[in-house]
Amino acid sequence: MTARALTFGSVAAAYERYRPGYPTELVAEVLTYAGRPVRRALEIGAGTGKATRAFARRDIAVTATDPDAAMLRELAAHVPSTVTIAQAAFEDLDPGAPYDLVFAAAAMHWTEPVGRWERVAALLVPNGTFANFGGQVNLADPSVEAAVRAARAPFLESDGMPSPDGTPDESEMQWPGTELARSELFTDVRQIPFGRRATVSAHDHIGHLSTVSAYLQLTPSVRERAFDAILRALPNKVEVTSDITLHLARRAR
Repeated sequence: MTARALTFGSVAAAYERYRPGYPTELVAEVLTYAGRPVRRALEIGAGTGKATRAFARRDIAVTATDPDAAMLRELAAHVPSTVTIAQAAFEDLDPGAPYDLVFAAAAMHWTEPVGRWERVAALLVPNGTFANFGGQVNLADPSVEAAVRAARAPFLESDGMPSPDGTPDESEMQWPGTELARSELFTDVRQIPFGRRATVSAHDHIGHLSTVSAYLQLTPSVRERAFDAILRALPNKVEVTSDITLHLARRAR
């Protein structure tokens, strides 16, 4: 997982261009759940800072962390000067002064499972809030998805990310809510969905795929052939879903 997590810096500009951002409604949900002033927040695996920006707009002093220097260089070009930037893997973060809020956007599945929730709890003030959110971009039309799957098959079996704890897609509670609910370190675990749809060009969809770790693991020549095959299978415009699942939890002590 660590190797895959460090592939994104090679496509940092594409990541910024093609990855969707996060809605203001999600930020409002997190802050309402917190139930107290959120003055200091820390983002785990901030990438190019799309989530950092959303929270910084609410006059929160955000510290954005990521292990990839290239991603942080892209982040620095887009976040306000009030954001503190630190190159560090989650496992190497020094708890120091704890935060009112710790959040992660499509990043926690890259972290080391052993001790994961103990480390998050150590970063939070008592009763502080942890928020995890993200979701995959999928083709909305099943027939288009089937055509793309067939075109991709010679190069890559799947471009999805399985649940870190094996939770089936049909389960009511999804990861990391499953693990948070079992942890004695957290309480009041909630799962909130945000539905999103958009119509994009076939080339922009390929641009998004160019930021997906499964493709970044391919050699450049194989990746190019895979994208050519997928592009031929796509109509000029495609409808995509980019639903977000938000998990919230409160440090129990």
